[in-house]
Amino acid sequence: MTKKQAEIFDIEITSLGAQGDGVGEHEGTPVFVPGCMPGDVATVAATETRRNGIYADLISIVEESSDRVSAACDHFGKCGGCQLQFMSPDVYGAWVKERTTMALAHHGFAPDLVREPVITPSGTRRRVALKALRVASGVVLGFNERGSHQIVDVKSCPVARPEISRLLVPLRSVLADLLPQRMAATVHITLTASGLDILIDAPRELDLAARECLVEFANAHDVASLHWQDQGFLDPVAIRREPVMDFAGAKVPLPPAAFIQASGEGEAALVSAVVEACAGVGRVADLFCGIGTFTFPLAKDHQVLAAEGAKGAIDALQAGANVAGPSFKQIVAKHRDLFRRPLSAKELEMFDAVVFDPPRAGAKDQVEELAKSSVSRIVAVSCNPNTFSRDARTLADGGYRLDYVLPVDQFLWSPHMELVGVFSRD
Repeated sequence: MTKKQAEIFDIEITSLGAQGDGVGEHEGTPVFVPGCMPGDVATVAATETRRNGIYADLISIVEESSDRVSAACDHFGKCGGCQLQFMSPDVYGAWVKERTTMALAHHGFAPDLVREPVITPSGTRRRVALKALRVASGVVLGFNERGSHQIVDVKSCPVARPEISRLLVPLRSVLADLLPQRMAATVHITLTASGLDILIDAPRELDLAARECLVEFANAHDVASLHWQDQGFLDPVAIRREPVMDFAGAKVPLPPAAFIQASGEGEAALVSAVVEACAGVGRVADLFCGIGTFTFPLAKDHQVLAAEGAKGAIDALQAGANVAGPSFKQIVAKHRDLFRRPLSAKELEMFDAVVFDPPRAGAKDQVEELAKSSVSRIVAVSCNPNTFSRDARTLADGGYRLDYVLPVDQFLWSPHMELVGVFSRD
């Protein structure tokens, strides 16, 4: 890529790119402009040229699209999250679907395979990771600006659950008492079935006064558990209630800052799609299962092998399975690094369906084994349309038919999204 002198020009935005940037054309070259949408005419400053086009900064909107709406957040324009909240719901929903169809089209899949997306409402995000920095005036607490390490001091967050948003002011205050000047911290907050779980990651060893301050904070705000992490050492400062997740009635302990789906509404949509896709089959393998988001709902009707490489996550799932009631069928939890040791096509022969939900990089090696297997139904859950489409092509080349894809957007007003794809072998 090359830096481009800040040439200034007007441009009409005609489409949206994969990251939600407005796209227009200047002298025959595509131009990508954040903060714009189809129908806008904007004055922009070109800053960089890459192989796919020119990247530009927005200077001003000359003519607004009729589909532009007022942003819901006071921090819009500075905060690096929720950058697309100026789009009307119809435009935003169409873009979520189009982003999925575009990724699939690059690997030869038809657009009519994509169903209408599920988009979670504002005020439903149940886990956040906040950045904090102690400055002379107190603590700056919030999210980074786009493409920057500068922290936007967030007073409220319209996408977060109210229980989390209400904690921002008192959390800022207690961190001001704990962090030395210029010390940075990351604060993970998760709303669990038993209350708020907080992990503060900062390079400072706690003394007695700091512990007492944190315990007082936890008691005052009914925090279920609060951990402090100092350079990898996890310190359980206040455990008032064990943080647990409720998966289909099974209570599963949540390790500090462990991965769960970003919203209860998004999780419900994903679980519903996975359970529906596996209806009528026998044994199921749940690969990259985490702490059991899909395992326990599936175990209502199926014997399930749950495999996961993260030891803490599979231990939590096993603990939940140990106390699961008679309404659940057999669950076998297996600690296995599926990146280094994917289940082979031979091992997969004992299953009628496989569900897999890998990290953003996808599951290339495991998918290659699945493509060689005789499993009748495969359900792929992904947080990356590009790696999902790559893995889908591998399965299709192995003889599987992609039946449909359901986009689930639980990161409102951002480019992040989840997908559920259902594959069948005749």
